[in-house]
Amino acid sequence: MKLSKNISIEELVETIPESVNYLMKKGIKCIACGEPIWGTLEDAAKEKGFSDFEIEKIITELEDIK
Repeated sequence: MKLSKNISIEELVETIPESVNYLMKKGIKCIACGEPIWGTLEDAAKEKGFSDFEIEKIITELEDIK
């Protein structure tokens, strides 16, 4: 499965459990971090001030994790 900025946080964590630690290091909340959110990766990243370029970099790095 190819990741995209439109993947839900829930699906991302289910697909790549290791993404939890990565997201926490980036300051992005995720389900397993204690505060459930139901938006997309893009929504969560934008909430933390990440640019479109930075979001694409996050996706690339998450692809490397899986």
